[in-house]
Amino acid sequence: MVMKPPKRIEPLLQDGIVDQVLRQLMSGKEATVYVVDCGGELRCAKVYKEANQRGFHQAVHYTEGRKVKNSRQARAMEKGSRYGRKEQESAWQHAEVDALYKLAAAGVRVPHPYGFYEGVLLMELLLDENNEPAPRLNDLELSAEKAREFHAQLIRQVVLMLCAGIVHGDLSEFNILVDSTGPVIIDLPQAVDAAANNNAARMLERDVDNLANYFGQFAPELLNTQYGKEIWALYQRGELLVDSVLTGKFQQQAQPSDVRSVMREIEAARDDHAAKLRYQQLKRAEGR
Repeated sequence: MVMKPPKRIEPLLQDGIVDQVLRQLMSGKEATVYVVDCGGELRCAKVYKEANQRGFHQAVHYTEGRKVKNSRQARAMEKGSRYGRKEQESAWQHAEVDALYKLAAAGVRVPHPYGFYEGVLLMELLLDENNEPAPRLNDLELSAEKAREFHAQLIRQVVLMLCAGIVHGDLSEFNILVDSTGPVIIDLPQAVDAAANNNAARMLERDVDNLANYFGQFAPELLNTQYGKEIWALYQRGELLVDSVLTGKFQQQAQPSDVRSVMREIEAARDDHAAKLRYQQLKRAEGR
């Protein structure tokens, strides 16, 4: 069965990139996803919604630290002109494309991207064990054992992402698909640069807490884990590796206060101040 193609996919049909639009797969706050035929191979076409149709806004804490093409583009985006809004929208969409390519290269389980064409992202169609489109994690009923297994796999994916310099920023059971081999992370337009964004630590912890809260419904012991804090602490110290051994426990490293050193610094400051006063008194005496 073939459906009427969305307006944004029409140029891809005309150029022979897409042969047919078969059906709508899902619709979310950011985009609508369709199953398309590309030369006999089924793929996904993610069609981004116009800014005024989206429910998810480009909050500044997501876009902080993102690079833009040039100073003209940056000024236009800052002013909010028509051109600036168009460029901002383009940058928002390209952020997901760039993240997908980078994460796929780093071994993170994300859909393989095939190209981006004027607001349409072509991606791999993920399939479950029955060769049907992979369901969202939220739609599955899990055993405690499967919940622990998926949670462990996703924590490892979060580590791989951070080692590649990226934090998802909106990770939850609603943007994780489960294909025939396990969880796959999707929806990355809000992904942030871990080194350039001051909100990255908070976002990573929230992503990991979302995982614990979801899987904790099936395996309650996961609710007491602190993987987010543990992972970020390792990253901050430059010790996070793709195969770092994690415990799910975290203890804030309290720096012991060295009272003697503090007192020495205070005494040194007092001596310095007293010496300056004596010098000033001597200069005034010489001037008489």
